[in-house]
Amino acid sequence: MARNRYYTGPVSDHFDGERFHPHGQPSTDRSFRDILKWRREGQRARWPKHVPIEPSVPPERSDAARLTMVGHASVLIQVAGLNLLTDPVWSDRASPLRFAGPRRVTAPGIAFDHLPPIDAVLISHNHYDHLDTVTLRKLHKRHRPRMVMPLGTDATVRKAVRGARIEIGDWHDRIALTPEISVTLTPANHWSARGLGDRRMALWSGFWIDTPQSRIWFAGDTGYGDGAIFRDIRARHGAPDIAVIPIGAYEPRWFMQPQHVAPEEAVRIFTDIGPAQALGCHWGTFQLTDEPREEPPTLLGQSLAASGIAADRFRAFAPGEVYLAPSTG
Repeated sequence: MARNRYYTGPVSDHFDGERFHPHGQPSTDRSFRDILKWRREGQRARWPKHVPIEPSVPPERSDAARLTMVGHASVLIQVAGLNLLTDPVWSDRASPLRFAGPRRVTAPGIAFDHLPPIDAVLISHNHYDHLDTVTLRKLHKRHRPRMVMPLGTDATVRKAVRGARIEIGDWHDRIALTPEISVTLTPANHWSARGLGDRRMALWSGFWIDTPQSRIWFAGDTGYGDGAIFRDIRARHGAPDIAVIPIGAYEPRWFMQPQHVAPEEAVRIFTDIGPAQALGCHWGTFQLTDEPREEPPTLLGQSLAASGIAADRFRAFAPGEVYLAPSTG
């Protein structure tokens, strides 16, 4: 048995003592032969090199839930006076290399210097498009936020960010941010790796955010599988007020389906979870897969219409866009 370089802990229904796995769901593992087949047979769409956006300048704090899309899976969540960032990536590439790898086609929806004070960072897993050590070092230097992440993910952050205030958890663990606000790590159908030989040695997750004002669920990266994990999240926590659900990086389906939902599956998650409002992330910033850049919002709209769901209840969230929850006062 190979030694896990990131985590040592007890065996569970999703950890075999060496590697984590999506319990009871299709395997996300793909071989080198599969990767070559994809590269050989794939129909990779041509993306624009640059898409202009209107960046936003958020307020310092907000009591009502206010979400601003930075890009991909990076979202500023302001709620109950607390400022949270999910999977922050301000770097130009989602890659271990500065000169190669997926390059962003949209500027961040918030300029780094316009960020309000950041209280906590939520990191869903260690893939380069979600865990960017350059950004985390900058955030630590300027804001010293708490950093919450799943088991084993901390090994990467501790090595890169000296003195980082890290808290880790397993699926379903609850971490208090204040006496009234907590985050709970939620399961996802995905995987992890930073290099060769470390596949699934660190855990991956979403985050359920409980506040007095709003309940917010950030799904993280996930495939749909049989939908059991989403129905279980709703059974445990109820329906969220706001859900941030991925809608991109899904083609070709034979390769991506276990690990990334397509828009029609994102709508199935919406139905399973039952949020009042959903926002679609993980599209339009980095070209990771074969689909055209503008296809996810188009297919999302078609899937919502086919399911009889009003289009404004689940919208594709573009960099610089803001969602402000209705006032309950």
